[in-house]
Amino acid sequence: MSARIIEAADGTRLSVRDSGERDRVALLLADGIGCDGYIWKYVRAAFEGEFRIVHLHHRGHGSSDVPRDLSTLTVGQLADDLWWVLDALEIGRAVLWGHSMGVQVTLEAASRRPERTIALLPTCGAFERPLQTFRDNDFAAKVLPLVQRAVTGSGSRLRRIWKHVVPTDLAYWIAVATEINGRLIQRGDFLPYLDHLADMDPEVFVTLLGSVADHSVRGVLPTLTMPSLVFAGSNDNFTPARLAHELAELLPDAELCIVPGGTHTAPLEIPDLVTLRARRFFAAHAIGVN
Repeated sequence: MSARIIEAADGTRLSVRDSGERDRVALLLADGIGCDGYIWKYVRAAFEGEFRIVHLHHRGHGSSDVPRDLSTLTVGQLADDLWWVLDALEIGRAVLWGHSMGVQVTLEAASRRPERTIALLPTCGAFERPLQTFRDNDFAAKVLPLVQRAVTGSGSRLRRIWKHVVPTDLAYWIAVATEINGRLIQRGDFLPYLDHLADMDPEVFVTLLGSVADHSVRGVLPTLTMPSLVFAGSNDNFTPARLAHELAELLPDAELCIVPGGTHTAPLEIPDLVTLRARRFFAAHAIGVN
């Protein structure tokens, strides 16, 4: 199904793909920062026949508008956008599956509408201040203010550099060398991420990253009593697997799946493990098509 546009309360147009039978359980997919859906390739293929799958591009991402007011680029606003879209689609309750920053967004969304959240599947993401634990140190958090000042004052020059450098073969091989598992991931599965990131306005990226860096839902996790399945890659340097262990302990009804050899892109690296484990979770809780 082709994407449709749903206008948020502030006029920002959100691009939404809604596929599957209307009477099926809704499965909402929430992307990470700088992403427009590349991570869900195998998840979508596995569950499209069983769920009504809803995927939106976050404001400032993909085919959605950059908001007029960049101060709305916050985790809280993205969480509100999820429920706004589900309201527009006349969907009362949904399973929320988030990747990377999408973990923060879906946990925040669940905390605001727990009665509408059927289940949670946090995947390769943190529940608070991810830059404090990025590569198991706080260096990224310390340099973020410097990066934000540099980007905000750079104008079109940085945008031209960003657009030409990010989607190159060099960027791919740097990712292979430092972050993703090149032995497991298909090159064609990861390149769409670099292409989309290159098209983003860097000011949008760093503005949202500031909210991501400060966001925490630690205090509300014990109140999220819906079933949860937490995924982590054993070799994830972005969000170390120990964070997933802690998240699974803080959520009252959570299971944990560590993907061996997986990194931050585990759903693309070992998709069969991720989708089969999710299928078992859905079956155990009678979620989806029987």
